[in-house]
Amino acid sequence: MPMIRECVVTTIDATGHVHIAPLGLIEDGEQWIIAPFRPSATLHNLHVVPFATANYVDDVRIIAGCLTGRRDWPIADVPGHPVPRLATALAHGELKVSCFQDDETRPQFHCSVSKVATHAPFRGLNRAKAAVLEAAILVSRLSMLPREKIEGEIAYLRIAIDKTAGPEEREAWDWLMDAVKQFYAK
Repeated sequence: MPMIRECVVTTIDATGHVHIAPLGLIEDGEQWIIAPFRPSATLHNLHVVPFATANYVDDVRIIAGCLTGRRDWPIADVPGHPVPRLATALAHGELKVSCFQDDETRPQFHCSVSKVATHAPFRGLNRAKAAVLEAAILVSRLSMLPREKIEGEIAYLRIAIDKTAGPEEREAWDWLMDAVKQFYAK
């Protein structure tokens, strides 16, 4: 099984409009694979502008926010790279598509990493951040997974939120739980 690095990917369309999406990048030797579900803005953008920026963040509100319609996060230009990064990223990697593999569900963009830069220190792990990340993945798959699985995993993840969350993690968790409630209210 390959290693998957959860991050936030920025891409741009032909007009330069930035799209921000949480994605798990797949390690492939010295390259990373971006495998967005079809259809998606990330998929479209990578076809039009074959560059991306992998943003390594510790503010889980960005991940939860993107899944709940909150995509307006500050960005910063990256000198010599066409795609900006998140302004609050602890680090970022500059990616260039080197190969495309089509697939009916999840096409793959194999990317070379031209540069990695660090912007702020990583201050350690937090169980609540991990719980928000796992809940965000569940929210992204609400229409694919059985309700019992979603609810069971959320109940377990809530333990970490109750014991270790700070204000940012609680806010992100609340956004995700609202999305779950809205989905099942339909």
